[in-house]
Amino acid sequence: MNKINKLIKGICLCLVFALVAWFLGQVFPLIGGPVFGILLGMLCHNLVKDAKDYQVGIKFTAKKVLQAAVVLLGFGLNLNIILKTGAQSLPIILSTITVALALAYLMQKVLKLPLNLATLIGVGSSICGGSAIAATAPVIDADDQEVAQAISVIFLFNVIAALVFPSLGQALGFDTSSGQAFGIFAGTAVNDTSSVTATAATWDSLYHLGSQTLDKAVTVKLTRTLAIIPITLGLSFIQSKKNRTHDQRFSFKRAFPTFILYFILASLITSLFSSFGFNPSLFNPLKTLSKFMIVMAMVAIGLNTNLIQLIRKGIKPISLGFTCWLGITLVSLVMQKVMGLL
Repeated sequence: MNKINKLIKGICLCLVFALVAWFLGQVFPLIGGPVFGILLGMLCHNLVKDAKDYQVGIKFTAKKVLQAAVVLLGFGLNLNIILKTGAQSLPIILSTITVALALAYLMQKVLKLPLNLATLIGVGSSICGGSAIAATAPVIDADDQEVAQAISVIFLFNVIAALVFPSLGQALGFDTSSGQAFGIFAGTAVNDTSSVTATAATWDSLYHLGSQTLDKAVTVKLTRTLAIIPITLGLSFIQSKKNRTHDQRFSFKRAFPTFILYFILASLITSLFSSFGFNPSLFNPLKTLSKFMIVMAMVAIGLNTNLIQLIRKGIKPISLGFTCWLGITLVSLVMQKVMGLL
């Protein structure tokens, strides 16, 4: 009973901070709830670092609530729609993901960064920011410091992209009478959903395009999100082989991240219901709950993160993040040019 009380205390603490972070994220959508959550957690780190009554619940939120949030994220993915409308952007998505992961691997060697941190930044940059980091962290056994560092790096380049890309698109001669080309660019070159939305909405607003750019960018972004599945599966197998001793046989059951299976099932349920004519908005409450649970998990991770230590170690991860971000941007532009979209 004592353990349950401690569990509830820690979860409730994260919940209170998450409500504040969620509100701030609604007021400042460019920053977003998860970033506010991790910042609030880090600022209050010293208040709870020695409070044993809260640690059980904080650790539970950072791991189990995070995994549950990823599962619920699947209800936002209609596989049928994504497969139909995402085919045009698929070559660009595959190219940007490949380049980002390759650059993350090379820069990890050059900068001598922890492999887990480089993996999180590479996956977060190439797939879908915080959601990809949330899905990958438990698979590779990343600690809270590494997750916080990766989220911070991704956030930095999200903000830069949202502020710079509309002007860059204009300078490069993107079609201003349609949102198709810039929507693909925003969907493939910007990391997190909130920043993809902000970037695309700015283009729509500048050229009075309604929601053309936003619709295209979000669809491309959802297509990118599907890459979570093969990436996490691949990493789980690598991690399993790395952890086993020589006398152990490889176990598919042990290597397979169960929560990713539930993520896939959630996506299939959404697709099935949509195929029977149900409105996809039926699942909106679950998608919203998923986003809030990610904010809760980010609070928990922040509470276990030393902000001063994080800042001291910041230069190398930022350099890696910049390399991935620049590589993704250039590859997206080149691929669009080759495919005749730009």
